[in-house]
Amino acid sequence: MRENLVKDNIVITSALPYANGEIHLGHIVSTYLPADILSRFFRLSGKNVVFTCASDDFGTPILLQSEKQNITPQKYVEYWKERDLKDFTDLGIMFDDFQNTSSEKNIELTQYFFNQIHNNELIYKKEINQLYCNTDEKYLPDRYVLGTCPYCNEDNQYSDGCEKCGRAFNHSEVLKPRCAICQNQPVLKSSIHYFFKLSALSNKLKSWLDNNDNLQKDVKNYVIRWIEDGLNDWDITRDITWGVKIPLEEADGKVLYGWFDNHICYISTTINYLESKGINGKEFWNNSTIYHFIGKDIVYHHYLFLTAMRLALNEEYKLPDYIPTRGHLMLQGEKFSKSRGMYIGLRDFLNDFPADYLRYYLTRITPYDQSDVNFDWDDFQVKINNELVASIGNFIHRALSFTNSKYSNTIPEPKEYDKDDQELIELIQESKNKVRENIENNQVDRAMKNILDLSDGCNRYFQKKEPWKGNSENTIYLSINAVHSLGILLQPFMPHSTEKLFKSMNIEEKTVNWNNCGELYIKSNHKINKPEILFKKIEDKEISEQKEKLK
Repeated sequence: MRENLVKDNIVITSALPYANGEIHLGHIVSTYLPADILSRFFRLSGKNVVFTCASDDFGTPILLQSEKQNITPQKYVEYWKERDLKDFTDLGIMFDDFQNTSSEKNIELTQYFFNQIHNNELIYKKEINQLYCNTDEKYLPDRYVLGTCPYCNEDNQYSDGCEKCGRAFNHSEVLKPRCAICQNQPVLKSSIHYFFKLSALSNKLKSWLDNNDNLQKDVKNYVIRWIEDGLNDWDITRDITWGVKIPLEEADGKVLYGWFDNHICYISTTINYLESKGINGKEFWNNSTIYHFIGKDIVYHHYLFLTAMRLALNEEYKLPDYIPTRGHLMLQGEKFSKSRGMYIGLRDFLNDFPADYLRYYLTRITPYDQSDVNFDWDDFQVKINNELVASIGNFIHRALSFTNSKYSNTIPEPKEYDKDDQELIELIQESKNKVRENIENNQVDRAMKNILDLSDGCNRYFQKKEPWKGNSENTIYLSINAVHSLGILLQPFMPHSTEKLFKSMNIEEKTVNWNNCGELYIKSNHKINKPEILFKKIEDKEISEQKEKLK
């Protein structure tokens, strides 16, 4: 990290899940798991970490679904918030606070942003032609309209942006529009809308991008190209009832576009949580290293809209230092699609496999870039069985079981170390440094590979020393300490498993911290508990059943 960043205060946010359906594995891979890993790592390292998220409540799809179910939008989003939070929690994604964009605090801060930007003469209103469906007798913003992207010509895109090329656009720009409700072609009808002068901030946006070395170069470069091609002013009004009301008398009940308010919820949720703990939230925010974790489909909104809005307030609220961006998750080489059965819901996975199996596998296959990654059931089985079970789990169980059978669960007193002993100690220390560096650089896949390499080295050491032949004091003493260090390294990645591990080692988890990794922390005469098997192989039948579900 750059020297001028605040090192002790860390704010981490994940893009907000839309309160309109269950969490699936594709959501986890880019946004929630890497953010949780970083949060846990920084806590282990003694940092002051706040990790927040919220449900994204506003917008036309939610209004449409609540109308179909004959319930209020508030009840609809509350259901999904509770369900999503339980799924996150069961996976081990531990937010300090999980709020709503429809919360009183977020509405208040959103309206404050609007008023300040308006006062700074960066919001104006004008009459536009808005798509209107005569059949359904309503204006058709955003998700009520399907059509062709005006930039890349991809069909079946919503009218506020393209999922394929990532460009955002105004709903009047979509080509060959059709009503998402009745499929009829809408007509144009005039309506007064409010616009944010995104174009007026082009130079400031480009300067911020040029001067932030923490942003991924590939992402930054094409955002700069968007700016150089010319930014359009941003329509921030929607003609629906469900949203944050524009705080002007002449606004005639219009609401703000969801992308105006949802990223403000990063700030409102974090500050509200801190103030509930008696901490000055705004001061903490402005004196923190800030991470916003996202998927590549919302780059435009975070690199341009989010940033421009904070610049429009003269950086009253600090801009992010990092916006870690990753690609989409494919399933068996195809796009996730619930309608085609190419889909794995998070809850379905957790019903069949341990949460840490998913955390391990997704970490192993997901690089820190925008390339799409593929969830493959056969590869999942191979990586769990041949790596997690056969390497990491094998070494841990051998060390603990040998201590149990040979030394009655008591760590022996070591003797003078030989060359192999010294090499193991050095390997643990080197691995700690590599893992730390890779996590700090958001390369969590590489960090997990470092841990796997360490466990492979530990297995080779154990096998070479042959403790079952006698003179095993050093081997067991150092192996138990290697297990302890492995547990610390694994804790951000696999918290459920390490909780069991530290219990087996008779170590209070609250005493576990990063500084103890790489040290010979476990002393002789320490008593461990009876070990339990942490990881079990996945049988072929289990994988066959999962593949059958996709058919």
